[in-house]
Amino acid sequence: MAAESTAFTPLTLPVLPLDDEVVLPGMVVPLDLNDADVRAAVEAAQAAARSEPGKPKVLLVPRIDGTYPGTGVLGTVEQVGRLADGDPGALIRGRGRVRIGAGTTGPGAALWVEGTRIDEQVPEPLPGHVTELVKEYKALATAWLRKRGAWQVVDRVQAIDDVSALADNSGYSPFLTTEQKVELLETADPVARLKLATQHLRDHLAEQDVAETIAKDVQEGVDKQQREFLLRRQLEAVRKELRELNSENGKDSAEESDDYRARVEAADLPGKVREAALKEVDKLERASDQSPEGSWIRTWLDTVLELPWNERTEDAYDIQGAKAVLDAEHAGLEDVKERITEYLAVRKRRTDRGLGVIGGRRGGAVLALVGPPGVGKTSLGESVAHAMGRKFVRVALGGVRDEAEIRGHRRTYVGALPGRIVRAIKEAGSMNPVVLLDEIDKVGSDFRGDPAAALLEVLDPAQNHTFRDHYLEVELDLSDVVFLATANVLEAIPEALLDRMELVRLDGYTEDEKVVIARDHLLPRQLERAGLGEDEVTLDESALRKLAGEYTREAGVRTLERSIARLLRKVAAQHELGERELPFTITDGDLRALIGRPHHVPESAQDPAERRTAVPGVATGLAVTGAGGDVLFVEASLADPETGAAGLTLTGQLGDVMKESAQIALSFLRSHGAELELPVADLKDRGVHIHFPAGAVPKDGPSAGVTMTTALASLLSGRLVRTDVAMTGEVSLTGRVLPIGGVKQKLLAAHRAGVTTVVIPKRNEPDLDDVPTEVLDKLDVHTVTDVRQVLELALVPATNGAEPEVPVAA
Repeated sequence: MAAESTAFTPLTLPVLPLDDEVVLPGMVVPLDLNDADVRAAVEAAQAAARSEPGKPKVLLVPRIDGTYPGTGVLGTVEQVGRLADGDPGALIRGRGRVRIGAGTTGPGAALWVEGTRIDEQVPEPLPGHVTELVKEYKALATAWLRKRGAWQVVDRVQAIDDVSALADNSGYSPFLTTEQKVELLETADPVARLKLATQHLRDHLAEQDVAETIAKDVQEGVDKQQREFLLRRQLEAVRKELRELNSENGKDSAEESDDYRARVEAADLPGKVREAALKEVDKLERASDQSPEGSWIRTWLDTVLELPWNERTEDAYDIQGAKAVLDAEHAGLEDVKERITEYLAVRKRRTDRGLGVIGGRRGGAVLALVGPPGVGKTSLGESVAHAMGRKFVRVALGGVRDEAEIRGHRRTYVGALPGRIVRAIKEAGSMNPVVLLDEIDKVGSDFRGDPAAALLEVLDPAQNHTFRDHYLEVELDLSDVVFLATANVLEAIPEALLDRMELVRLDGYTEDEKVVIARDHLLPRQLERAGLGEDEVTLDESALRKLAGEYTREAGVRTLERSIARLLRKVAAQHELGERELPFTITDGDLRALIGRPHHVPESAQDPAERRTAVPGVATGLAVTGAGGDVLFVEASLADPETGAAGLTLTGQLGDVMKESAQIALSFLRSHGAELELPVADLKDRGVHIHFPAGAVPKDGPSAGVTMTTALASLLSGRLVRTDVAMTGEVSLTGRVLPIGGVKQKLLAAHRAGVTTVVIPKRNEPDLDDVPTEVLDKLDVHTVTDVRQVLELALVPATNGAEPEVPVAA
């Protein structure tokens, strides 16, 4: 730090106050003499100079808010004349700092004060740190002056070697505030003053760099926007020319799809959907035409605008008319018809009382139609929509393994699409269609997710009013949709999903219902497809009944329809070949000549010697498969004792539950053989073999317990099982007959197979209410609680004096 050496020279000077201005030593400033204080000080200095050698002297003191600092600047009046604007003025040069003392008197109207001249000295040579400070200041000042284009001043600054003069030169800087200049004025030490000036200059350059960077960024952004605006205007002009050219060539010139903002504002969208769409429009307007995001946004906007957000069809509340439509289009299926009628009646009452929407939810429905193939589950959905006056759309779920098929893909993926539910709403064109979810039990899952889990929200009446598709990402109200899910196997539907649906079982048709369906629906449709008129070919009711009873054996009517089509094709071909004249009536006697022998002749119609139950050890059971109910034969035999093959052998692709039922049946007969008068001693040393024919078909379940017990009892006693008897029920170790499921389907199968007597568990007696009356009238149904009752009903009484013939396995 340089040491300060000061000499005190007393001075008496007139005060020239400067309002909010500071003049440092070395500065030359012009002052306006129109100011009274300036003119008084200059005139007083000129008056005093007449008696003293040299130029007139004044004391330049800044006046800040009416106060004066303790240090001023000695100034000499260099010249008095006119300023550039023509006003009188004086040119004053600052000479050095003066410490202000007490006031005194002097000539003129100015204020006179006493002062002491401060002579500042810096030791020579300059210390190293002072030299570095000088270089830094000059470098910063040069950089600032060059930015302002003041090249002529750069050389003058570089020529200043005095530390004090270099520091005071910063007084010319316009960026310094009055307070900063006063601080420089009152700092007597030249080195400290130069440090202060350097710091001010450094801070200003830093601020200027930041400001220039911001200004540059802003300017670049403005330039980019202006350039983009200009290019877009040019692009619009080009498109306009192209539209006019296309119009001249006969092409459609109205490309309203480009103006998405107008389309969104004009569309009838919910509030949140409109807000989301406008945000996407803003993104689209900012995106360039080459950006792939633009095409994604356009596709999303097209999808949103095409959805029928506020479109709803009015329900047909003619309950009698709806019931008539269902009855006309489908025979039977009373359960589901009653459910749809109930739904319409309740919805009508809710609408009449203003209860259409409660808690944001509407009165939709979710039904699960479970039954074997061919009973009309899929076609029933269209009839329901027809009866309600709603739009109908079918969603095929068979084989779907990707969760995104239900909830949609995220828009980040290339080729993203909304899910099948959203697409179904879009296809229907209304927010309250009837949506048929076909084959919901065939939905699978893999690494792409579980579609059944994604259906939980769709089919939950408590949640589906705020359903969110991954592609749309806006709420979609599905609470007014009637969902009908179809399935063949109830067990294949996940339990959580099944819990959200109301179950309606379709267990198949009776023979009478099949005849009605064939006469009223199948035959007219196949006549049209075969190119035949109703007056050309007629099917007698006896032919239809034989087709349903002996040529087909199914729960539904698909095979029956194919048989009718085959008949009509045969007749049409014979007519074209000249072999048959039309019109022609087909009776049951003509069937064999046209389509061959029947495939399903009832056991009761066969020769007694050819029946399966013609030998002991064979019993007829009832089972439920994916195709409905069916009869199931159980065969039992004993091995030759010389082979030594003891134990139980089971064949026919049996499941674990059915194998356990066979063990239980064998154990019961072993423990109660004496009571039943059976030669159970044969069971100890001889192997028992139980076989279920149709070995290629897997079988499982406990309901064959009584059938296996009856077959073994028939085998041991040598008594035949009655041909007209079929049975079902689970058996326990104590001989109790326990309840089973699928009673209606099993009784329908027994009726189709020509069985007249059926044995079921006593606890399944309430299930008989679901069986059609015409079927119960033709069946003799016995309800039992104990397997002894089953044996008494099913086994033919033994012939007196005859030894039982026991089949022996080869």
